[in-house]
Amino acid sequence: MRKSAKGPPVLVAVTLLGAAAASGLTVNGQTPVLSRQGGDGTAHVRSFKVQGSVYMLVGSGANITVQVGDDGVLVIDTQSPAVADELLAEIRRIAGTKPIRYVINTSADADHIGGNEQVRRAGQAIVAGNVLGDVRDTGAALIAHEKAFNRMLKPPAGQPPVPVAGQPTETFFGDGDELFFNSEAIQLVHIPAAHTDGDLMAFFRKSDVISTGDIFVTNGYPVIDEASAGTINGVIAGLNRIIAITIPRDKEEGGTMVIPGHGRICDEADVVEYRDMVTIIRDRVREMIAKKMTIEHVRAAKPTSDYDGRFGATAGPWTTDQFVEAVYRTLPGDKR
Repeated sequence: MRKSAKGPPVLVAVTLLGAAAASGLTVNGQTPVLSRQGGDGTAHVRSFKVQGSVYMLVGSGANITVQVGDDGVLVIDTQSPAVADELLAEIRRIAGTKPIRYVINTSADADHIGGNEQVRRAGQAIVAGNVLGDVRDTGAALIAHEKAFNRMLKPPAGQPPVPVAGQPTETFFGDGDELFFNSEAIQLVHIPAAHTDGDLMAFFRKSDVISTGDIFVTNGYPVIDEASAGTINGVIAGLNRIIAITIPRDKEEGGTMVIPGHGRICDEADVVEYRDMVTIIRDRVREMIAKKMTIEHVRAAKPTSDYDGRFGATAGPWTTDQFVEAVYRTLPGDKR
């Protein structure tokens, strides 16, 4: 366990909120605040206060969670090299001169680890309780599950390995790991064979916030990366684990806040609805497999049709047909 000095933690999250500020969206009475603009006048990063010390920022790529306190800064996921400088500038705006101590990756996906090198090198690790203040090339500690690390070393065919400077400096195996940083217990929970085989989510116990990575998303059907050992049953197990941790406030709203891998901030009720949707589709496909239906017949039966208006896609990197096919292939059963 990594120990720290006393100090109230602050959580910051970077996420995709689209045109939230322009639309007048509010959460807990707060509206997104424009933080930076590009040279063309378009907004690149927007700040969004969620609750207490938790903020979300509009950006591009996967959502990012950042914890800030007396010990320094902890960052979960790093989006892409193209936005790393803006991400670092926004962290500085919120955290001041506090150094980045830890970077955590929730998977080996390019849109979650692309900025690893820049963000890690901007930080300074803590080693045996001492800061490596004068060793400029050491950078922050970078943590991932060992299976995510293996995916970085041996990515899918045609993709290069992650550069050494962007690879984890610390890994763990098994069900999870834990940190104590900025006077807060942080649980790192490994969910095997979900989106990938190296997924993890982070639970900030004092702040009552979960950062889920792509185990949970709100902008489409779950992405099941079969090349990285992802499965539909693993995704549902991960969603159930989130629900087991979250506790709602009055009328089942609020309480534990959930930062998804992509999409908007959520609470337990949102995760329950998403879990139920995914489970219903899984059960429909499982019944079709029991009837010896081929993958072509399953696609034609449209087991997702009543949810496609909210989560479906006919084009882009992850379509409805791709999701249905992944569900079919990763479920057990006779598929002759």
